[in-house]
Order: sequence, then C-alpha cells, then structure tokens
Amino acid sequence: MNQPKKLSLHWKILIAMVSGAAAGALLSAAGYAWLVTDYVKPVGSLFIRLISMVAVPLVLASLVVGVASMKDLKKLSRIGTKTFALYLATTAVAITIGLLIANLTGPGKGLDDSVKSQLRTEYSDVVKSKLSDQPQFSVTEQLLDIVPYNPFHSLATERGEMLQIVFFALFLGIALNRIPHEKAEPVVRFFDGLTDATIKIIELVMKAAPYGVFALIAAVIADFGFEILLPLGKYFFVVVAGLVLHVLIVYAPMIAFLSKLTVRKFFKAISEVQLLAFSSSSSAATLPLNMDVCQKKLGIKEEVTGFVLPLGATINMDGTALYQGVAAVFIAQVYGIPLHWSEQLTIILTATLASIGTAAVPGVGMIMLVIVLQSVHIPPEGIALIFGVDRVLDMLRTTVNVTGDAVVASVIATQENLFEENPDAKTI
Repeated sequence: MNQPKKLSLHWKILIAMVSGAAAGALLSAAGYAWLVTDYVKPVGSLFIRLISMVAVPLVLASLVVGVASMKDLKKLSRIGTKTFALYLATTAVAITIGLLIANLTGPGKGLDDSVKSQLRTEYSDVVKSKLSDQPQFSVTEQLLDIVPYNPFHSLATERGEMLQIVFFALFLGIALNRIPHEKAEPVVRFFDGLTDATIKIIELVMKAAPYGVFALIAAVIADFGFEILLPLGKYFFVVVAGLVLHVLIVYAPMIAFLSKLTVRKFFKAISEVQLLAFSSSSSAATLPLNMDVCQKKLGIKEEVTGFVLPLGATINMDGTALYQGVAAVFIAQVYGIPLHWSEQLTIILTATLASIGTAAVPGVGMIMLVIVLQSVHIPPEGIALIFGVDRVLDMLRTTVNVTGDAVVASVIATQENLFEENPDAKTI
C-alpha cells in the first residue's frame, strides 16, 4: 500500500500563514485580539528567538572555517570585491526602480486632507519617539563601525553586530591560514564542528516553523487588521509592484544568465526562506535558514554562503531601499515638495550608503527612511503618513532582501566555481 505523500515544509508554512491571517482577523473582529497578543504571539516570538539564537555562532564558525580552508587569499579578496560591488549595484538599481515607479504613478497626489489629518493624529506620537532616538548619519562613522572595538562585545549584544562579526571572523580565518598547520587545525576543527551542530539545531527548530509562522501572522493581523490598507491603498500597491518588478527584472535574469541554476530551481529551493522572512520581518532571523538552504538545496559551498550571506543580511537591503524611494516621493508629493533629478540622485546615494552596517532587524527601514528624508529636506514627521502600513510592507521588503542575498551567493558561486558537484543543476 502506498504511503500518503507528506507535505513539504514550504507548503506547511504557507498553510500556516493563511490560517494565521484568518484566525487573527476573526478574533480581532470578535473583540478577542487580546487572546492573540497574550497567548499566541509569544509562540511566534519564541520561534524567532530559537532561530536567531544560532545566527551569530553559525556566521562566526562557518566564515572562520571557510576562510581558513581557502588557500588562495587572492581568491578571497576577489570574492569579497565582487560581493560588495554586486550588493551595492542591486541596491542602487532597487532605489532607482522605486523612484521611477513612484514618479510615474504619483501615489501621494490627491490624498484626501481628512485622511492626512487622521494619519498624522494616529501616528505622530510614535514617529516623534522614533525620531528622538535617531542618531546622526555619518558615512565615516558607518565605515569605522565595521571594525569592532571588542569582538566579544559584538558577539554578545542582544541583536549581534553582524558586520563586525564578519570582519573579525574574516581576519581570524586569514590568521589561521597563515600559522603552522598543526596549530591551526584544532581551532578549525572546533569551528567546523560548531557549524555542523548549529545547522542541526536549525533543522530541529524548523520542524516547529508552521506553528511559529501561524502565531506571527495571527499577531500582525490582530494588531493592525486589513482596514489599514484602505486609505493608503495606492501607496501600498505601488511599493508592492516595485518589489515584484525588482524580482522579475533584476533577480530572475541574474539567476538565468549569471548562475548555473535555473530560475525555477532557485525560487523553488528558497521558498521556505522567503516565507520565513515574510513572517519574521528579519533578515538576521532568516540568515541561518538561508545559509542552510543555499548549501543543501542549491549546492553552494560553505566558503561562499559563510561570507556572502552574512554580509548580505547586513548591507544588502534592496527591498528596503526600493520602499524608501517610493516613500520619499510619496511624502514629498503629499507635502507638495518638488523633487528634482539632483535630489533624487541624492536619495539613491544616501539610501545605498545608509544600508551599510544597518541592523538586520524588524522596522529598520523606518530608521533608514529618516536619513533619506533628511538628506533632501523632506520633513521626517511625514513618516506618520505611512506608519500604519509599514509593518506589512516590512514583511514584503524583507522577503526581497533575503532573496537578493541568495541571488548574489548563487552568482558568486558560479563565477568562482564553488558549487558542490551537481551536473543536473541546469535541468532541475
């Protein structure tokens, strides 16, 4: 007798998302949103913590092993240069797409005055508190912050300072590469064992993914509901259209023409990564799964995933950058502020630079948007106009962010011939 075919993980997560949205909406409509907040949401928070728990040790261990095992340091330098260039290029393209589509559609033109007043009233206090915590942006400081004063502090902080950890792990791996083999080998073996152990933890935690995702989505819908989309529908759908466009005209061709993978194989493999990113709104929380999937399902070697993906989770924010382009134009249109080509070029440059070193956690796009608005003298208080739909858009742009990380890893692995042996890669 044939055994029934088991549902794959991405289908289970998708079912959990739909079920969570329905449960959140029904309980909220019935006046029981507190049940979700008090009893369901903690399940989702626990799941995210379990995933996040292994992010820092996995990045440190896998990168140290990858670099220490790479005998050709010129190759490492080449990979680093290509990775950084690709990330900055795709981010700049994403902002440009956002600006173009916003200028063509004019989402901020004709917004009703009563809606403006209502949005400002509802969210002005929240925005003011965020603005008061906003540090001054400095390119020099952003670059200096890449080098940690104390790597153990970077490892121990609540969110994990990923770019500093990558920098330290890179240098530790190079140092192990240059000392006698008998001294380096025990250290490399320790980190290699730690990498395998953290990946096993990920596999165990992901068994609970459908339950965690159900709780996360139910909490979002119970907190915000669907009605928040109505007054800002045009703005919301312009951002979504831009994100879809970026995936179709940037990511898909990169996979088709610059990697050894097929578009179908790539997107099928990373579907569970995308669903987790959508649910968690955190590139950092999704990073361990992204590394695991890229290695096991796409066949990308650890020396690429251990370097390219952690770096991407920190500096590659294509979805966030595109959203900032649309948001800046939207707020400027609402206030009646014209944005000339020079100011829009400033937005592209500022948003690209601001993405470097920004924490890969939920809501970071709003902080980056403040920097962008200030660069072209748009009142940052205008964020109150879009704050209501930011949580949902954060989920969508994070999905694009992690997809971009995997795309660049696939391209780098192809160019450097760092795929595991898989002769059928183009036919799957």
